[in-house]
Amino acid sequence: MIKVSILYLKKAGTHFDENYYLNTHMPMTVKLLGPAIKALSVEIGISGAMPDQPPPYWAIVGFTCESIQAFTDAFQPHASVLQGDIPNYTDAEMQVQISQLRDIEPSR
Repeated sequence: MIKVSILYLKKAGTHFDENYYLNTHMPMTVKLLGPAIKALSVEIGISGAMPDQPPPYWAIVGFTCESIQAFTDAFQPHASVLQGDIPNYTDAEMQVQISQLRDIEPSR
């Protein structure tokens, strides 16, 4: 399994419309990418390492898929629609990372 993480950098002067992202962009994304998405998480930044520090990211989204190919096959046909919607919720710089997921059982 892989995880595609999209990180929206929080820098001075940028904005992020959490309501639009959660209620419009993400439902559209789930509908378009369909069964390629095995799990989805959205993290909205509330703090940095210390409670009085701002978070480094507006949001981090994670798409879990079987493989890079599965994600790419689902994303590519809809890339222009999904990327075209970005200005509706943010002008923040984005970083993308694709990771291989490894399960680790916590010892008790």
